[in-house]
Amino acid sequence: MSEPAHESEPVRIPDHDLDDLVATVTRLVAESRKQGETLARLTDDQPSQEDSEPIDPAHPDSPASDSVPAEGSANDGPTSVFILALGAKAYAEELAALTNWVHNLLLPVYGREITTGRPWCPQWQEHPEAVARLHALWLAWQQLTDVQAGLTGPSTWHRDHLDPALLQLRAPDGPFGACTTSATRPHHRLLASPEPAGV
Repeated sequence: MSEPAHESEPVRIPDHDLDDLVATVTRLVAESRKQGETLARLTDDQPSQEDSEPIDPAHPDSPASDSVPAEGSANDGPTSVFILALGAKAYAEELAALTNWVHNLLLPVYGREITTGRPWCPQWQEHPEAVARLHALWLAWQQLTDVQAGLTGPSTWHRDHLDPALLQLRAPDGPFGACTTSATRPHHRLLASPEPAGV
Protein backbone atom coordinates (compact mmCIF):
# COMPACT_ATOMS: atom_id res chain seq x y z
CA MET A 1 0.00 0.00 0.00
CA SER A 2 1.51 3.34 -0.98
CA GLU A 3 1.84 6.27 1.39
CA PRO A 4 -0.41 9.29 0.95
CA ALA A 5 1.11 11.93 -1.34
CA HIS A 6 1.48 14.52 1.45
CA GLU A 7 3.95 12.28 3.36
CA SER A 8 6.36 11.94 0.42
CA GLU A 9 6.54 15.66 -0.36
CA PRO A 10 9.74 17.47 0.61
CA VAL A 11 9.79 19.66 3.69
CA ARG A 12 8.93 23.25 2.78
CA ILE A 13 10.30 26.02 4.93
CA PRO A 14 8.48 29.37 4.70
CA ASP A 15 10.65 32.19 3.35
CA HIS A 16 10.29 34.18 6.58
CA ASP A 17 11.86 31.25 8.51
CA LEU A 18 14.90 30.93 6.23
CA ASP A 19 16.79 33.76 7.96
CA ASP A 20 16.33 32.00 11.31
CA LEU A 21 17.47 28.70 9.79
CA VAL A 22 20.55 30.30 8.20
CA ALA A 23 21.42 31.93 11.53
CA THR A 24 20.97 28.61 13.35
CA VAL A 25 23.14 26.74 10.84
CA THR A 26 25.82 29.46 11.01
CA ARG A 27 25.82 29.30 14.81
CA LEU A 28 26.01 25.50 14.81
CA VAL A 29 28.90 25.53 12.30
CA ALA A 30 30.77 27.99 14.54
CA GLU A 31 30.09 25.80 17.60
CA SER A 32 31.23 22.71 15.71
CA ARG A 33 34.50 24.40 14.76
CA LYS A 34 35.03 25.47 18.36
CA GLN A 35 34.39 21.90 19.52
CA GLY A 36 36.85 20.66 16.88
CA GLU A 37 39.48 23.00 18.30
CA THR A 38 38.70 21.73 21.80
CA LEU A 39 39.02 18.16 20.58
CA ALA A 40 42.36 18.99 18.97
CA ARG A 41 43.56 20.45 22.28
CA LEU A 42 42.33 17.36 24.11
CA THR A 43 44.36 15.11 21.83
CA ASP A 44 47.45 17.23 22.53
CA ASP A 45 46.95 17.22 26.32
CA GLN A 46 47.60 14.26 28.58
CA PRO A 47 44.22 12.60 29.33
CA SER A 48 43.12 12.18 32.89
CA GLN A 49 42.30 8.69 34.18
CA GLU A 50 38.59 9.54 33.95
CA ASP A 51 38.82 10.53 30.27
CA SER A 52 41.00 7.65 29.20
CA GLU A 53 38.63 4.89 30.30
CA PRO A 54 36.00 3.91 27.73
CA ILE A 55 32.41 4.04 28.85
CA ASP A 56 29.91 1.26 29.04
CA PRO A 57 27.23 2.27 26.45
CA ALA A 58 24.48 0.77 28.62
CA HIS A 59 25.60 3.03 31.50
CA PRO A 60 27.20 6.15 29.96
CA ASP A 61 27.62 7.86 33.36
CA SER A 62 30.22 5.39 34.58
CA PRO A 63 33.43 4.12 32.94
CA ALA A 64 33.57 0.45 32.02
CA SER A 65 35.00 -1.51 34.91
CA ASP A 66 36.41 -4.38 32.89
CA SER A 67 38.22 -2.33 30.26
CA VAL A 68 41.95 -2.82 29.91
CA PRO A 69 43.81 -0.14 27.92
CA ALA A 70 45.88 -1.36 25.01
CA GLU A 71 49.62 -1.49 25.51
CA GLY A 72 51.17 1.97 25.20
CA SER A 73 47.80 3.71 24.96
CA ALA A 74 47.71 5.24 28.45
CA ASN A 75 49.59 8.38 27.39
CA ASP A 76 48.60 8.57 23.74
CA GLY A 77 45.39 10.57 24.30
CA PRO A 78 42.00 9.74 22.77
CA THR A 79 42.27 7.07 20.10
CA SER A 80 38.89 7.88 18.56
CA VAL A 81 36.51 10.81 18.17
CA PHE A 82 33.57 8.38 18.27
CA ILE A 83 31.33 9.10 21.26
CA LEU A 84 31.13 5.51 22.54
CA ALA A 85 34.95 5.40 22.81
CA LEU A 86 35.14 8.45 25.09
CA GLY A 87 35.56 8.53 28.85
CA ALA A 88 32.65 9.59 31.05
CA LYS A 89 33.51 13.31 31.25
CA ALA A 90 34.32 13.64 27.53
CA TYR A 91 31.18 11.59 26.71
CA ALA A 92 28.98 13.98 28.71
CA GLU A 93 30.48 17.03 26.97
CA GLU A 94 30.15 15.47 23.52
CA LEU A 95 26.57 14.36 24.23
CA ALA A 96 25.65 17.92 25.26
CA ALA A 97 27.04 19.28 21.99
CA LEU A 98 25.31 16.52 20.00
CA THR A 99 22.00 17.26 21.75
CA ASN A 100 22.32 20.91 20.77
CA TRP A 101 22.79 19.95 17.12
CA VAL A 102 19.97 17.37 17.12
CA HIS A 103 17.47 19.71 18.78
CA ASN A 104 18.39 22.91 16.92
CA LEU A 105 19.12 21.65 13.42
CA LEU A 106 18.37 18.00 12.74
CA LEU A 107 14.87 17.73 14.23
CA PRO A 108 13.52 21.13 13.11
CA VAL A 109 14.61 20.48 9.51
CA TYR A 110 14.47 16.69 9.11
CA GLY A 111 12.28 15.48 12.00
CA ARG A 112 9.05 14.90 10.10
CA GLU A 113 5.92 13.48 11.67
CA ILE A 114 6.07 10.72 14.29
CA THR A 115 4.12 7.64 13.18
CA THR A 116 4.12 3.91 13.85
CA GLY A 117 6.19 3.53 10.68
CA ARG A 118 8.56 6.35 11.73
CA PRO A 119 8.95 6.30 15.52
CA TRP A 120 11.06 8.73 17.51
CA CYS A 121 11.91 8.89 21.20
CA PRO A 122 12.26 12.26 22.95
CA GLN A 123 14.68 10.48 25.31
CA TRP A 124 16.94 9.40 22.43
CA GLN A 125 20.04 10.09 24.58
CA GLU A 126 19.19 6.94 26.59
CA HIS A 127 19.37 4.69 23.51
CA PRO A 128 23.06 3.82 22.90
CA GLU A 129 22.44 2.86 19.25
CA ALA A 130 20.69 6.17 18.60
CA VAL A 131 23.49 8.14 20.27
CA ALA A 132 26.08 6.26 18.20
CA ARG A 133 24.25 6.78 14.89
CA LEU A 134 23.40 10.43 15.56
CA HIS A 135 26.96 11.16 16.64
CA ALA A 136 28.35 9.57 13.47
CA LEU A 137 25.85 11.62 11.46
CA TRP A 138 26.92 14.80 13.26
CA LEU A 139 30.63 14.10 12.69
CA ALA A 140 29.94 13.63 8.97
CA TRP A 141 27.89 16.85 8.94
CA GLN A 142 30.77 18.78 10.49
CA GLN A 143 33.17 17.51 7.84
CA LEU A 144 30.92 17.70 4.80
CA THR A 145 29.42 21.14 5.47
CA ASP A 146 32.85 22.70 5.95
CA VAL A 147 34.04 24.97 3.13
CA GLN A 148 36.92 22.58 2.46
CA ALA A 149 34.42 19.82 1.57
CA GLY A 150 33.57 21.66 -1.64
CA LEU A 151 30.25 22.41 -3.22
CA THR A 152 29.06 18.80 -3.26
CA GLY A 153 29.76 18.20 0.45
CA PRO A 154 26.20 18.88 1.65
CA SER A 155 24.72 16.70 -1.11
CA THR A 156 27.09 13.89 -0.18
CA TRP A 157 26.08 14.25 3.47
CA HIS A 158 22.39 13.95 2.61
CA ARG A 159 22.86 10.97 0.28
CA ASP A 160 25.53 8.97 2.10
CA HIS A 161 24.85 9.82 5.74
CA LEU A 162 21.51 11.47 6.57
CA ASP A 163 19.17 9.29 4.53
CA PRO A 164 20.64 5.91 5.62
CA ALA A 165 20.90 7.03 9.26
CA LEU A 166 17.28 8.16 9.43
CA LEU A 167 16.12 4.94 7.75
CA GLN A 168 17.83 2.93 10.51
CA LEU A 169 16.88 5.21 13.42
CA ARG A 170 13.24 5.62 12.48
CA ALA A 171 12.55 2.12 11.22
CA PRO A 172 9.69 0.32 13.00
CA ASP A 173 12.22 -2.23 14.29
CA GLY A 174 14.94 0.38 14.98
CA PRO A 175 16.13 1.63 18.37
CA PHE A 176 12.87 3.52 18.95
CA GLY A 177 10.61 0.61 17.95
CA ALA A 178 9.25 0.24 21.49
CA CYS A 179 8.98 3.98 22.11
CA THR A 180 6.97 6.89 20.79
CA THR A 181 4.59 6.16 17.96
CA SER A 182 2.35 9.15 18.56
CA ALA A 183 3.26 12.70 19.48
CA THR A 184 0.11 12.85 21.62
CA ARG A 185 0.99 9.69 23.59
CA PRO A 186 4.75 9.64 24.04
CA HIS A 187 6.43 6.89 25.99
CA HIS A 188 9.95 5.52 26.33
CA ARG A 189 11.19 1.95 26.61
CA LEU A 190 14.60 0.44 25.95
CA LEU A 191 14.60 -2.72 23.88
CA ALA A 192 16.33 -5.74 25.40
CA SER A 193 19.78 -6.50 23.99
CA PRO A 194 21.10 -10.01 23.40
CA GLU A 195 23.37 -11.31 26.15
CA PRO A 196 27.04 -11.73 25.19
CA ALA A 197 28.08 -15.30 24.42
CA GLY A 198 29.15 -17.27 27.48
CA VAL A 199 27.19 -15.21 30.01
